[in-house]
Amino acid sequence: MKAIHLMAVETEPDLAVLDRLSASLAGVFGISCRVLDTVIDPAFALDPARNQYHSTAILQAMQPLVRKPGTHLLAVTPVDLYVPILTFVFGEAQLSGPCALVSTHRLREEFYGLPPREPLFNDRLVKEAVHELGHTFGLRHCPDWRCAMASTHSVERLDLKAARFCERCWQIVRKP
Repeated sequence: MKAIHLMAVETEPDLAVLDRLSASLAGVFGISCRVLDTVIDPAFALDPARNQYHSTAILQAMQPLVRKPGTHLLAVTPVDLYVPILTFVFGEAQLSGPCALVSTHRLREEFYGLPPREPLFNDRLVKEAVHELGHTFGLRHCPDWRCAMASTHSVERLDLKAARFCERCWQIVRKP
């Protein structure tokens, strides 16, 4: 049976953010979604020269925490993530694997020197979480710019797309 589990990658998790995200994801995917008590301290993944955290290393640390087949594990972190070939990433996932990771760092308006807008932040977080979880369901980037699986390298592009899949991508996610 498919399920989505959420966890935190930080020392003091914001459970309200995880609870809201869990409810939104259950609605999008139509499957069980719950928040785990498990927390990972991301300190091991810090690159001091970049002052960012290597997302692939965190994904690898999450792998042993997946215990049941069909479970997709999404971690949420406030730290700034990177992969070596990019300046930053909003998240990363294992294609057709169980683990995905999303950073809230660049999703908040405060990062861009603007006043906080909590509804916009929540909307961005759901979109990015749906996108990264889509990769765990085997989806690649979609050419439909409105689909949650559209590639996004800027927050402006993230704001344009939906928190749902196009029909083609949805058919892949729905496969048993």
